[in-house]
Amino acid sequence: MSEKVKLTISPTVAEYVRPGTSLETRLAGCSIASTLAVEDHLMLLFCLSKDAETSVRTSALSSLKDLPKNIIRKYLESDHSHPLVLNSLPNLCDNFSEAALSTEPESSDIGSKTDLISLKDQTTEDKTPEADAPVDEDDEQFLSKYKTAQLMGIGEKIKMALSGDKEWRAILVKDANKLVSGSVIKNPRITEGEIHTLIKAGIQNDEIMRLICANKEWIKSYKIRKALIENNRTPVQNAMRYLGTMVEKDLAGFAKSKNIASVISTMAKRLLLNKKK
Repeated sequence: MSEKVKLTISPTVAEYVRPGTSLETRLAGCSIASTLAVEDHLMLLFCLSKDAETSVRTSALSSLKDLPKNIIRKYLESDHSHPLVLNSLPNLCDNFSEAALSTEPESSDIGSKTDLISLKDQTTEDKTPEADAPVDEDDEQFLSKYKTAQLMGIGEKIKMALSGDKEWRAILVKDANKLVSGSVIKNPRITEGEIHTLIKAGIQNDEIMRLICANKEWIKSYKIRKALIENNRTPVQNAMRYLGTMVEKDLAGFAKSKNIASVISTMAKRLLLNKKK
């Protein structure tokens, strides 16, 4: 059973959403939200987006949909961002992805809270031939980062997932929060080898699989397309499309495989027969 997250609001937000608040005041809250501190701004709109009155709900959702990227970035960087709001932003804000990708972690922000490790390796790594070598999970530095991750808030994890080094990526891609794990795939420093390893490991996160399939550069790789076909979490329509790019030897393997969806193996048999005509 997943742990319930308590929603806590400030007195400023409560003024517009507490039980018994008039419709006029709640509607005013949708307009006044942008004048508040970023934490209250988003929390107020989030609460009003759940309002029973359609006019209030629609107004709040519209404001969230068009939320400026700089406001989203400030919220992601805030030490007081709320997990429930963070989890909802990707679905509510049109600008979320661009804002999240442009968010840069500041070592002082994380260090002030955890003060367990040096983050200097954020700017140097993955430039050696060993970049795609497996991460040593028994390494002292890896364990130190793993312990640090347990103390980090969701906003901090997202920032680190978007720009951290290979060890951080290996840790955060397994995070239970899909917003965090999905951000690892958006990290511009992630390598093709890491993506291939993730797919082969049978990752169960559908959002990660969607992001991989949507990346044209990764899909250019034959071995990634092959691994995606072999992974049952890959959307069937994508797997079928990649199947048409496989060589006969691999098609024959898919045609006999009991580990992939039957519709995929059946299509592999048809393609194989067509190639032999």
